[in-house]
Amino acid sequence: MEYQTLLLLITFVCATILIFILRKLNQTQISTKPPLPPGPHPLPIIGNILELGKNPHKSLTKLSKIYGPIMTLKLGTITTIVISSPQVAKQVLQENSQIFSSRSIPHAGYALDHHKFSPAWLPTIDLWKKLRKICATKVFSTKMLDSTKNLRQQKLQELLDYVNEKIQKGEAIDIGEAVFTTVLNSISNTLFSMDLAHSIHGQESQEFKKIIWGIMEEAGKPNVSDFFPILRPLDLQSVYAKTTKHLKKLYDILDEIIEERISTRSTKADSGDVCNDVLDSLLKSNNIGETTLELSRDEMVHLFMDLFVAGIDTTSGTIEWIMTELLRNPEKLTKAQKEVCQEIDKEETIEESHISKLLFLQAIVKETFRLHPSAPLLLPHKCDETVQILGFNVPKNAQIIVNVWAMGRDPTIWENPNIFIPERFLECDINYKGNSFELIPFGASKRICPGLPLAHRVLHLVVASLLRNFKWNLPDGLKPEEVNMEAKFGITLKKFQSLRLQATSSA
Repeated sequence: MEYQTLLLLITFVCATILIFILRKLNQTQISTKPPLPPGPHPLPIIGNILELGKNPHKSLTKLSKIYGPIMTLKLGTITTIVISSPQVAKQVLQENSQIFSSRSIPHAGYALDHHKFSPAWLPTIDLWKKLRKICATKVFSTKMLDSTKNLRQQKLQELLDYVNEKIQKGEAIDIGEAVFTTVLNSISNTLFSMDLAHSIHGQESQEFKKIIWGIMEEAGKPNVSDFFPILRPLDLQSVYAKTTKHLKKLYDILDEIIEERISTRSTKADSGDVCNDVLDSLLKSNNIGETTLELSRDEMVHLFMDLFVAGIDTTSGTIEWIMTELLRNPEKLTKAQKEVCQEIDKEETIEESHISKLLFLQAIVKETFRLHPSAPLLLPHKCDETVQILGFNVPKNAQIIVNVWAMGRDPTIWENPNIFIPERFLECDINYKGNSFELIPFGASKRICPGLPLAHRVLHLVVASLLRNFKWNLPDGLKPEEVNMEAKFGITLKKFQSLRLQATSSA
């Protein structure tokens, strides 16, 4: 018995010594490991959630001025690294693109299993590569966009007719609403050769507006389910439920369009009446005349959902911001109108091919993206393995937020950063195609928005046409400095108050 007691005592002492040594070794490793980036001290349990406020892009910008271009926030249980400078953004998005190419998916992204099919949320697996290739070759290729440009031209003419109708009635124009319907029908014609809204004030347009903004707003709002994933089954803020409702409506509309095209495609083929649109390019006939799908039905519907939600909201919203800035800066408006009239003959229809001539208009678009980026925090990335950035430790599975809004307002990058000065882009070759990290409203590298080529065309074409055909004024004696510039935060920044304008014919 004494022997057994002695053996147990020796074992206990050895185990205690071993645990002590292991703890010391672990402490040594921790002390020698690079620290996390600096950041505000987190509160117990909730961390830095309260730091976000109602406008996270602005709150994070203020914090970055204190803690630097790379900082750490503890949002509930989620370690979040915030990037606020072009130099660090380049290291993350380009130089270490493989490590940071995954997404940190919000709870809203799981609605209707959208994360399993969406090129926006999928990791860079085979399906993601397949969808990106389809976007590059069959949706946004130069050939496809050129083949559908006449359809977009028709939708633009309908916008101009609507403005003329308002002029004759002496009524003000809700420019955001008018442009939303134009962009909606431009994209639906590019994809399906059909209008999804039959009039600017029509029920279809209003319904789509509710659906699309509802999705963007829910996906972008601070959500307790994202800070504490263990609480996701409870859906305490109903974000998941509301997003599911919006997505289901959109899914049913798009699925019905695909079903109808499949069922009528053989008849149209026999008559020679075949649509040369994106949907048709994704459908192909097998040897016995039956239509097969290049993508599964779910993959196709979810792809179209991404194209609609991202493309319509960001493009129409940016056009509204452009017009807002021009009306707040009348001398820029006059200069832009003068350029369009000088470069394009009055009898000539403005086409997408004219964009390259309109250098000041291109500068206006860039300056608007700088001040009002479509997605101020982009979509969140995820770190797939521990890596060092600027000597700091970025841990595996950390959420990565790139604050492009902060970069656009940084006084160390831009002179007079809060003032609308398009001329700054006439003196440099900065672009928004992903290789100038001072200006990345569409993201960069692997995760750059695939819809950029279409957005580029539609933005310039619509604004150029509005500027050449009409003179624009603020209604009811409103002064430029009185225009409301507040924005509602979602994944995208939407004007809090719609821009209403009075138009007269420039003829």
